[in-house]
Amino acid sequence: MTQKLPVIIGLGEILWDVYPKGKQLGGAPLNFSHHCAQLGAEAYPVSAVGADADGEEIRQILAAKNLSDLHVQADPAHPTGRVNVTLRDGKPTYEILRDVAWDNIQFTPTLADLAARADAACFGSLAQRNSASREAIHAFLDAMRPDSLRIFDINLRQDFYSREIIESSLRRANILKLSDEELPVLAAMFDLPGDASAQLRRLRELFDLRLVAYTRGGSGSLLLTATESSDHLGLPTEVLDTVGAGDSFTATLCTGLLQNLPLAEINIRANRVAAFVCSQVGATPTLPRHITNS
Repeated sequence: MTQKLPVIIGLGEILWDVYPKGKQLGGAPLNFSHHCAQLGAEAYPVSAVGADADGEEIRQILAAKNLSDLHVQADPAHPTGRVNVTLRDGKPTYEILRDVAWDNIQFTPTLADLAARADAACFGSLAQRNSASREAIHAFLDAMRPDSLRIFDINLRQDFYSREIIESSLRRANILKLSDEELPVLAAMFDLPGDASAQLRRLRELFDLRLVAYTRGGSGSLLLTATESSDHLGLPTEVLDTVGAGDSFTATLCTGLLQNLPLAEINIRANRVAAFVCSQVGATPTLPRHITNS
Protein backbone atom coordinates (compact mmCIF):
# COMPACT_ATOMS: atom_id res chain seq x y z
CA MET A 1 0.00 0.00 0.00
CA THR A 2 1.41 3.40 -1.01
CA GLN A 3 1.90 5.74 1.93
CA LYS A 4 0.05 9.06 1.59
CA LEU A 5 2.37 12.01 1.35
CA PRO A 6 1.75 14.92 3.71
CA VAL A 7 0.22 17.99 2.04
CA ILE A 8 2.27 21.08 2.89
CA ILE A 9 1.62 24.66 1.77
CA GLY A 10 3.86 27.71 1.48
CA LEU A 11 1.64 30.81 1.72
CA GLY A 12 2.75 34.19 0.42
CA GLU A 13 5.35 35.82 -1.78
CA ILE A 14 6.92 34.34 -4.90
CA LEU A 15 9.38 36.55 -6.73
CA TRP A 16 12.72 37.11 -8.37
CA ASP A 17 15.70 37.84 -6.14
CA VAL A 18 17.77 40.07 -8.43
CA TYR A 19 21.51 39.97 -7.70
CA PRO A 20 24.27 42.04 -9.33
CA LYS A 21 25.20 38.99 -11.46
CA GLY A 22 21.69 37.79 -12.29
CA LYS A 23 18.39 36.70 -10.79
CA GLN A 24 17.26 33.72 -8.72
CA LEU A 25 13.77 32.45 -8.05
CA GLY A 26 12.84 33.25 -4.48
CA GLY A 27 10.33 34.15 -1.82
CA ALA A 28 10.29 32.36 1.52
CA PRO A 29 7.05 30.40 0.89
CA LEU A 30 8.36 29.19 -2.48
CA ASN A 31 11.71 28.19 -0.95
CA PHE A 32 9.89 26.38 1.86
CA SER A 33 7.60 24.52 -0.56
CA HIS A 34 10.53 23.50 -2.77
CA HIS A 35 12.46 22.01 0.14
CA CYS A 36 9.36 20.27 1.55
CA ALA A 37 8.87 18.60 -1.84
CA GLN A 38 12.50 17.45 -1.82
CA LEU A 39 11.97 16.05 1.67
CA GLY A 40 9.07 13.87 0.53
CA ALA A 41 5.92 16.01 0.77
CA GLU A 42 3.14 16.92 -1.63
CA ALA A 43 3.98 20.60 -1.52
CA TYR A 44 2.30 23.62 -3.09
CA PRO A 45 3.23 27.30 -3.14
CA VAL A 46 0.18 29.55 -2.83
CA SER A 47 0.92 32.94 -4.34
CA ALA A 48 0.39 35.16 -7.39
CA VAL A 49 2.53 36.28 -10.32
CA GLY A 50 1.89 38.80 -13.05
CA ALA A 51 0.73 38.02 -16.57
CA ASP A 52 4.21 38.92 -17.79
CA ALA A 53 7.49 37.40 -18.88
CA ASP A 54 8.79 37.20 -15.29
CA GLY A 55 5.68 35.28 -14.24
CA GLU A 56 5.89 32.88 -17.18
CA GLU A 57 9.54 32.20 -16.43
CA ILE A 58 8.63 31.37 -12.84
CA ARG A 59 6.05 28.84 -14.04
CA GLN A 60 8.61 27.24 -16.33
CA ILE A 61 11.10 26.89 -13.48
CA LEU A 62 8.48 25.42 -11.16
CA ALA A 63 7.66 22.83 -13.83
CA ALA A 64 11.34 21.98 -14.21
CA LYS A 65 11.55 21.51 -10.43
CA ASN A 66 8.40 19.31 -10.46
CA LEU A 67 6.67 21.83 -8.22
CA SER A 68 3.03 22.55 -9.08
CA ASP A 69 1.94 26.05 -10.05
CA LEU A 70 -1.73 25.08 -9.70
CA HIS A 71 -2.20 27.50 -6.80
CA VAL A 72 0.01 30.30 -8.17
CA GLN A 73 -2.61 32.77 -9.32
CA ALA A 74 -2.27 34.93 -12.45
CA ASP A 75 -2.74 38.65 -11.78
CA PRO A 76 -3.11 40.70 -14.98
CA ALA A 77 -3.19 43.99 -13.06
CA HIS A 78 0.13 43.77 -11.17
CA PRO A 79 3.67 42.75 -12.14
CA THR A 80 5.52 39.73 -10.84
CA GLY A 81 7.40 40.54 -7.64
CA ARG A 82 11.07 41.46 -7.58
CA VAL A 83 13.58 41.96 -4.79
CA ASN A 84 16.92 43.67 -5.38
CA VAL A 85 19.46 41.73 -3.28
CA THR A 86 22.90 42.94 -2.18
CA LEU A 87 25.28 40.50 -0.51
CA ARG A 88 27.85 41.68 2.03
CA ASP A 89 30.05 38.99 3.61
CA GLY A 90 27.50 36.42 2.42
CA LYS A 91 24.58 38.10 4.20
CA PRO A 92 21.73 39.58 2.14
CA THR A 93 20.09 42.99 2.29
CA TYR A 94 16.83 43.48 0.40
CA GLU A 95 14.98 46.15 -1.55
CA ILE A 96 11.50 44.68 -1.89
CA LEU A 97 9.41 46.28 -4.63
CA ARG A 98 5.85 47.27 -3.74
CA ASP A 99 2.38 46.79 -5.27
CA VAL A 100 3.14 43.53 -7.05
CA ALA A 101 1.15 40.37 -7.81
CA TRP A 102 1.83 38.56 -4.52
CA ASP A 103 0.37 41.55 -2.66
CA ASN A 104 -2.99 40.62 -4.20
CA ILE A 105 -3.57 36.90 -3.52
CA GLN A 106 -7.28 36.00 -3.55
CA PHE A 107 -8.91 33.37 -1.31
CA THR A 108 -10.91 31.20 -3.72
CA PRO A 109 -13.04 28.05 -3.38
CA THR A 110 -10.06 26.14 -4.79
CA LEU A 111 -7.86 27.44 -1.98
CA ALA A 112 -10.57 26.60 0.56
CA ASP A 113 -10.49 22.99 -0.64
CA LEU A 114 -6.69 22.94 -0.44
CA ALA A 115 -6.75 24.36 3.09
CA ALA A 116 -9.14 21.65 4.22
CA ARG A 117 -6.75 18.88 3.17
CA ALA A 118 -3.49 20.55 4.19
CA ASP A 119 -1.44 18.91 6.93
CA ALA A 120 0.74 21.99 7.37
CA ALA A 121 1.16 25.53 6.10
CA CYS A 122 3.93 28.05 6.57
CA PHE A 123 3.41 31.82 6.35
CA GLY A 124 5.33 34.96 7.24
CA SER A 125 4.82 38.65 7.87
CA LEU A 126 6.00 40.06 4.53
CA ALA A 127 3.09 38.77 2.40
CA GLN A 128 0.68 40.38 4.88
CA ARG A 129 1.87 43.92 4.14
CA ASN A 130 -1.14 44.43 1.84
CA SER A 131 -4.69 43.85 3.11
CA ALA A 132 -5.75 41.67 0.15
CA SER A 133 -3.08 39.01 0.67
CA ARG A 134 -3.33 39.32 4.44
CA GLU A 135 -7.04 38.52 4.34
CA ALA A 136 -6.45 35.60 1.96
CA ILE A 137 -3.73 34.15 4.21
CA HIS A 138 -5.90 34.48 7.31
CA ALA A 139 -8.85 32.86 5.54
CA PHE A 140 -6.66 29.96 4.43
CA LEU A 141 -5.30 29.38 7.94
CA ASP A 142 -8.79 29.59 9.45
CA ALA A 143 -10.04 26.97 6.96
CA MET A 144 -7.37 24.43 7.94
CA ARG A 145 -8.09 21.46 10.20
CA PRO A 146 -7.53 22.12 13.92
CA ASP A 147 -4.84 19.40 14.08
CA SER A 148 -2.80 20.83 11.18
CA LEU A 149 0.51 22.62 11.64
CA ARG A 150 0.36 26.38 11.14
CA ILE A 151 3.93 27.67 11.13
CA PHE A 152 4.61 31.38 11.45
CA ASP A 153 8.13 31.85 10.05
CA ILE A 154 8.17 35.51 10.89
CA ASN A 155 10.75 36.77 8.32
CA LEU A 156 10.80 40.45 9.30
CA ARG A 157 11.75 42.55 6.28
CA GLN A 158 12.32 46.33 6.14
CA ASP A 159 9.28 48.07 7.65
CA PHE A 160 6.71 45.61 6.25
CA TYR A 161 5.31 44.51 9.60
CA SER A 162 3.42 45.81 12.62
CA ARG A 163 2.46 44.59 16.08
CA GLU A 164 -1.06 43.97 14.78
CA ILE A 165 0.18 41.71 11.95
CA ILE A 166 2.56 39.81 14.22
CA GLU A 167 0.04 39.34 17.02
CA SER A 168 -2.77 38.16 14.74
CA SER A 169 -0.33 35.75 13.09
CA LEU A 170 0.86 34.34 16.41
CA ARG A 171 -2.74 33.76 17.47
CA ARG A 172 -3.39 31.76 14.29
CA ALA A 173 -0.13 29.82 14.47
CA ASN A 174 0.78 26.84 16.61
CA ILE A 175 4.50 26.95 15.72
CA LEU A 176 6.78 29.99 15.62
CA LYS A 177 10.14 30.10 13.85
CA LEU A 178 12.34 33.15 14.38
CA SER A 179 15.99 34.16 14.30
CA ASP A 180 18.38 35.79 16.74
CA GLU A 181 17.97 39.01 14.74
CA GLU A 182 14.18 38.88 15.08
CA LEU A 183 13.81 37.94 18.75
CA PRO A 184 14.87 41.39 20.06
CA VAL A 185 12.08 42.97 17.98
CA LEU A 186 9.49 40.68 19.56
CA ALA A 187 11.04 41.05 23.02
CA ALA A 188 10.58 44.83 22.80
CA MET A 189 7.14 44.53 21.20
CA PHE A 190 5.72 42.19 23.88
CA ASP A 191 7.91 43.34 26.80
CA LEU A 192 9.53 39.93 27.25
CA PRO A 193 11.90 39.72 30.25
CA GLY A 194 15.08 37.70 30.75
CA ASP A 195 17.57 36.10 28.39
CA ALA A 196 16.78 34.63 24.97
CA SER A 197 15.65 31.28 26.41
CA ALA A 198 13.30 32.96 28.89
CA GLN A 199 11.90 35.23 26.18
CA LEU A 200 11.22 32.27 23.88
CA ARG A 201 9.47 30.36 26.67
CA ARG A 202 7.34 33.39 27.45
CA LEU A 203 6.38 33.76 23.78
CA ARG A 204 5.36 30.11 23.68
CA GLU A 205 3.20 30.55 26.77
CA LEU A 206 1.66 33.87 25.69
CA PHE A 207 0.36 32.46 22.43
CA ASP A 208 -0.12 28.82 23.47
CA LEU A 209 2.32 27.62 20.83
CA ARG A 210 3.13 23.96 20.38
CA LEU A 211 6.77 24.74 19.55
CA VAL A 212 9.16 27.66 19.13
CA ALA A 213 12.17 27.27 16.83
CA TYR A 214 14.99 29.78 17.34
CA THR A 215 17.83 29.94 14.82
CA ARG A 216 21.22 31.56 15.42
CA GLY A 217 22.87 31.47 12.00
CA GLY A 218 26.07 29.46 12.12
CA SER A 219 25.62 28.92 15.87
CA GLY A 220 22.76 26.45 15.45
CA SER A 221 19.26 26.45 16.86
CA LEU A 222 17.07 25.93 19.90
CA LEU A 223 13.73 24.09 19.73
CA LEU A 224 11.34 24.52 22.66
CA THR A 225 8.04 22.83 23.53
CA ALA A 226 6.07 22.85 26.77
CA THR A 227 7.88 19.73 27.97
CA GLU A 228 11.28 19.52 26.26
CA SER A 229 14.00 21.40 24.44
CA SER A 230 16.79 20.65 21.98
CA ASP A 231 19.85 22.89 21.58
CA HIS A 232 22.10 22.30 18.54
CA LEU A 233 25.34 24.27 18.18
CA GLY A 234 25.37 24.25 14.37
CA LEU A 235 27.57 22.64 11.74
CA PRO A 236 30.68 24.04 10.05
CA THR A 237 30.20 24.91 6.39
CA GLU A 238 31.73 27.14 3.75
CA VAL A 239 29.14 29.89 3.42
CA LEU A 240 28.53 31.09 -0.14
CA ASP A 241 24.96 32.40 0.22
CA THR A 242 22.64 32.35 3.25
CA VAL A 243 19.49 33.18 1.23
CA GLY A 244 16.95 30.39 1.71
CA ALA A 245 18.82 28.63 4.53
CA GLY A 246 16.19 29.60 7.09
CA ASP A 247 13.40 28.39 4.79
CA SER A 248 15.14 25.04 4.34
CA PHE A 249 15.43 24.79 8.14
CA THR A 250 11.69 25.42 8.50
CA ALA A 251 10.88 22.84 5.81
CA THR A 252 12.96 20.21 7.59
CA LEU A 253 11.36 21.12 10.90
CA CYS A 254 7.87 20.82 9.37
CA THR A 255 8.43 17.46 7.68
CA GLY A 256 10.12 16.08 10.79
CA LEU A 257 7.21 17.08 13.01
CA LEU A 258 4.73 15.45 10.61
CA GLN A 259 6.82 12.28 10.81
CA ASN A 260 6.71 12.47 14.62
CA LEU A 261 10.51 12.35 14.82
CA PRO A 262 12.23 13.07 18.15
CA LEU A 263 12.92 16.76 18.71
CA ALA A 264 16.71 16.30 18.84
CA GLU A 265 16.70 14.38 15.55
CA ILE A 266 14.63 17.09 13.88
CA ASN A 267 17.10 19.70 15.10
CA ILE A 268 20.10 17.77 13.73
CA ARG A 269 18.42 17.27 10.34
CA ALA A 270 17.34 20.90 10.06
CA ASN A 271 20.86 22.14 10.80
CA ARG A 272 22.33 19.70 8.29
CA VAL A 273 20.00 20.87 5.51
CA ALA A 274 20.48 24.57 6.31
CA ALA A 275 24.27 24.17 6.36
CA PHE A 276 24.16 22.59 2.91
CA VAL A 277 21.95 25.38 1.51
CA CYS A 278 24.42 27.97 2.89
CA SER A 279 27.20 26.24 0.93
CA GLN A 280 25.34 26.71 -2.37
CA VAL A 281 24.41 29.72 -4.50
CA GLY A 282 20.66 30.44 -4.57
CA ALA A 283 17.81 29.64 -2.22
CA THR A 284 16.58 26.36 -3.75
CA PRO A 285 19.53 24.07 -4.55
CA THR A 286 18.93 20.38 -5.11
CA LEU A 287 19.47 18.55 -1.83
CA PRO A 288 21.78 15.51 -2.15
CA ARG A 289 20.39 12.09 -1.29
CA HIS A 290 22.57 11.65 1.77
CA ILE A 291 20.74 14.64 3.28
CA THR A 292 17.16 13.90 2.16
CA ASN A 293 17.43 10.23 3.16
CA SER A 294 19.14 10.80 6.50
